[in-house]
Amino acid sequence: MVTNSDTPIVAAGLTISAPGGATLVKDISFTLGRERVALVGESGSGKSLTARSLMGLLSPSLHLQAHTLNIAGENALTLSERRWSQLRGRQLGMVMQDPKYALNPMRTIGWQVAEPLTLHRRLSRSEIKEKVCDILAAVGLPQPAQLMARYPHQLSGGMGQRVMLAIALITEPQFLIADEPTSALDHAMRDQVLALIRQLVEQRNMGLLLISHDLQQVSEHCERVMVMYQGSILDTLPAADLPHATHPYTRTLWSCRPNKSTHGKLLPVLDRAALTAGGSHD
Repeated sequence: MVTNSDTPIVAAGLTISAPGGATLVKDISFTLGRERVALVGESGSGKSLTARSLMGLLSPSLHLQAHTLNIAGENALTLSERRWSQLRGRQLGMVMQDPKYALNPMRTIGWQVAEPLTLHRRLSRSEIKEKVCDILAAVGLPQPAQLMARYPHQLSGGMGQRVMLAIALITEPQFLIADEPTSALDHAMRDQVLALIRQLVEQRNMGLLLISHDLQQVSEHCERVMVMYQGSILDTLPAADLPHATHPYTRTLWSCRPNKSTHGKLLPVLDRAALTAGGSHD
């Protein structure tokens, strides 16, 4: 049997419904261990809803059901909001899409990075300051002591995303959820931030769930891929096998990536009828 320390997240029959009964995520099952897993698919496929359900951050208007939803060894279906808050601060970390909206413009960088420690650890001011400096340096930010006094508007997009990563990692969680963490960055900076996330996750022996549209980056930085379509997981495969995917949907997602070789050419169009015939691949 896999122990909780090896498998921080176990979901079986996870379903998310909207008011009126529309099913947004349909009876999906997966386990996430101390590995780098990507969740990919088109916009609206249910990726971010799935991620938010694992953090206890779904909108109150949505209804979540599951046969099993265990987070860090606890039954997430029965957790109080207070316990969810403790899990998010201790066992789970999350990096959001755009630091312009996720960071508080009225608070200094030092205050925002220190906040999880203030809430979830009993440390002296000097210990907190030392840990904030250490994590800012760990995510590749220069002169962390001076940076602590600055505000989000004084940072570039890449620096802001590194601050978001520092906030997520400062309490040393066992699992990190990164929801499109590079979507607001230029291509070169995306590669840098993804490489940094991978490095830190490996160094800290953490699990990672990366939500992404960029299959090339997924193939380079993740070990396993789950492919979502209209609320269902259609395919699960090793990330290195993406170029040779056999499922028609996964194969089309990979083939329609714009690149130099496809410049000026029509990209492939998915035959959605083939998805019914293709079935799901595990």
